[in-house]
Amino acid sequence: MSVKNREYIYPVIITPEKAEPHAFTVEIPDIDGMTEGNSVSEALDMAIDFVGAYSLDNELPPSNTNLPDRKDNQIISLIQVHPDEYKRKHDNKVIKKTLSIPNYLNELGKEQHINFSEVLTESLKKRLNV
Repeated sequence: MSVKNREYIYPVIITPEKAEPHAFTVEIPDIDGMTEGNSVSEALDMAIDFVGAYSLDNELPPSNTNLPDRKDNQIISLIQVHPDEYKRKHDNKVIKKTLSIPNYLNELGKEQHINFSEVLTESLKKRLNV
């Protein structure tokens, strides 16, 4: 089975802040987003996380490697985002699955108040090394 691994690249504008609770704000113009960080490295990581989270509920625009003009003390950079990888790690929406198990296991599980969904989730995580 082939796993998608799309990649998007976007410019970000990092601005040092004096009065903010964080040292840097980060603008992501292509998705009209903004986040912040305490260092340039953290600001870039937060921008990647912001775009990843945005991608869970929104269609991402095409990649853009055009850097905006730099003003004053801004830092202009590019970020690389892999929305399919982000979704695999962070999409915790619960879905309903229909499955079949032997009746005797169903009865024993009900008697012992076993949460079948929890057992299946734990087993899948172990089997898939997640």
